[in-house]
Amino acid sequence: MRAAWYDRQGPASEVLHVGERPDPVPGAGEVRVRVTFSGVNPGDTKKREGWLGSGMPYPEVIPHSDGAGVVDQVGAGVDPALAGTRVAVHGAQSYRASGTAAEYVVVPQELVTPLPDGVPDEVAALLGIPGITAHRAVFADGPVAGTVVLVHGVRGGVSGIAAQLAVWGGATVIGTVRRSSDLGAAGLPDLEHVVALDDDPTAAIRRIAPDGVDRVVEVALDANADLDAAVIANDGVIATYFAHGERVSLPFPPLLFANVVLRFLGSDDFPASAKRAAMDDLVVAVAAGALRLQAGEVLPREEIARAHDDVDAGRSGRVLVAVTR
Repeated sequence: MRAAWYDRQGPASEVLHVGERPDPVPGAGEVRVRVTFSGVNPGDTKKREGWLGSGMPYPEVIPHSDGAGVVDQVGAGVDPALAGTRVAVHGAQSYRASGTAAEYVVVPQELVTPLPDGVPDEVAALLGIPGITAHRAVFADGPVAGTVVLVHGVRGGVSGIAAQLAVWGGATVIGTVRRSSDLGAAGLPDLEHVVALDDDPTAAIRRIAPDGVDRVVEVALDANADLDAAVIANDGVIATYFAHGERVSLPFPPLLFANVVLRFLGSDDFPASAKRAAMDDLVVAVAAGALRLQAGEVLPREEIARAHDDVDAGRSGRVLVAVTR
């Protein structure tokens, strides 16, 4: 099969190779997927770079955890009727050597989600890591119907999904953008309330939610901690998946007196049942039109190094690699 891989860490153009690799064969409880699109996430590029001193987990890595395609072989114990089914793949390269940047990927059956006709492959390949993280951020602490959810950075991949899921779940959603000039920019989800962080956001949020917000989906805990503390309701939850640096300074008294729960979200290590439930919900939401996603860039597999560089550079929109069609 044709695949992309690296056998040492470093810059994408120096360590990523594209060539032939042996066709994988599914074992018991596994399926083989002929991949059409492979989703590229910051976590994939950080693994390749050796972020925070992480080493090579395997002698050779085929990158990318997310993707979509068609099941073409099943292993022992898997219903043969699954062959021929279009699926989304998640977690392919989470604690595994071989991900979706290849013509074929073999994964445990529980890492694939069947796709209805209304969910195209190029959308399904965008779900995985960002979708599961967003779902966990919104729903890990229970239903959100009737609550107020503050979602920071709604132009981003995870936050954009989180905002749409919270609306789908029946919440009043307040999104934030960094600057007032971003309020009319492309990439904003369709929300009734969006405030800019450079224009007295505390007052703006309190006008919408005078009693405070019940949940916060946090993209930059270090930058937004004071604002979150100023607008959180009693017994509120702040769910965060990113902060700059290795330590974060928090405004302890207001968070203490509001009995706030701070939930950290490391997507590789979510419970398997939470990932499974998230993928099921994400596919339903896309099929229902409640979750709208579009790739910002689709590159051929031979340009995978450019795809990684674009992700590292923070290029707007999600990046896909077209594997086979």
